Amino acid sequence: MTHEVIRAFDAAFSLFDRTVHQVRDDQWTAMTACADWNARDLVNHLVSEHLWAPHLLRKETLAEVGTRYDGDVTGDDPTRAWEEASAASHEAFHAPHALEGEVHVTGGTIPATDYAWQMTTDLAVHAWDLSHATGTKVHLQDSLADPLYEKARAFVSPTGQPGLFDAPVTPPPDADAHARLLTLLGRQP
Repeated sequence: MTHEVIRAFDAAFSLFDRTVHQVRDDQWTAMTACADWNARDLVNHLVSEHLWAPHLLRKETLAEVGTRYDGDVTGDDPTRAWEEASAASHEAFHAPHALEGEVHVTGGTIPATDYAWQMTTDLAVHAWDLSHATGTKVHLQDSLADPLYEKARAFVSPTGQPGLFDAPVTPPPDADAHARLLTLLGRQP
């Protein structure tokens, strides 16, 4: 189980990293596929999440981390902020025993492997979202989209996940794993 999520995490991580590095200076205000988020807002969201990850994987509580990652955490250089946050996060996810036990999240505590799947889903789907701002093409490989779809089906309700994902939309009849995952999470591929 741990090896499967780490393989998926690494694939999604690489995909998001490539997509961030394709954002030109004049594209940071371009709208993404996420309602109300431009490219900078979306990257800020991921930078914040990845700043939190090392703390959570060390089993710190939300109160211990506090509000240090609230607001704008990208500064003058969103790409550089991503590089720094993601390097620490990537190391934390690969640390021995990091995915054992439970981690603290907004809703309480969850198994660390569930947290890893959530972070992997966020990386993959937001890579696709960000690609809309840059005009690049991101297509999730079946080897990544299939397990993410199966994991997401367990927690996505017919109304979506308020504050996280819009309500699912009907996939096209010939939907591949990429399209099934995106439509489950309220996107129109």
